[in-house]
Amino acid sequence: MSLSSLKPAVKPTEKTMINLKDHIRGIPDFPKPGIFFYDIGTLLAHGEAWHEAITRLANIVREDKPDVLIGIESRGFLVAAPLATALGVGFVMARKKGKLPGKTVPYTYTLEYGTDTIEIQEGMLTKGQRCVVCDDLLATGGTSAAAVSLARQMGVTVTRAAFIIELAFLNGRSKLDVPVTSLLSYDT
Repeated sequence: MSLSSLKPAVKPTEKTMINLKDHIRGIPDFPKPGIFFYDIGTLLAHGEAWHEAITRLANIVREDKPDVLIGIESRGFLVAAPLATALGVGFVMARKKGKLPGKTVPYTYTLEYGTDTIEIQEGMLTKGQRCVVCDDLLATGGTSAAAVSLARQMGVTVTRAAFIIELAFLNGRSKLDVPVTSLLSYDT
């Protein structure tokens, strides 16, 4: 009996689904004790799994017919840029105050521990455009909600927020008044 006869039969045209959670590394006590960090670095390092993640998101986001994707600093850029390329649409960065050149439109929002400000460069969005806000992770939802508000302030229609990972136990989606897509969900 040969080894090849022990392999399960898979038709050449059949696509095997990749379990994306197999490519997420959990790191305890990062960035501080008591926090369990879900790291997409290992997903990014695995070409086939990363391609699968972007393809899955593209298949969902495509239905919204966005003109542009807004990526939230900084890991949201890693999601939004290849997703925009896959969809053939533009990509705009939402960054922390003072990180973008030229004139910007700011939005200040309240966090659990104070306030923060995100900005988008003037002229990057056009009134009436349809957009999807993207990030790697949905946790408490504050920054994502701020990005949605900033986009609306600039005259854009936000059709969805899309994430690789959602920490469901933090209920961040409750702060978003748009449909939320997350490829992976963790309850702890």
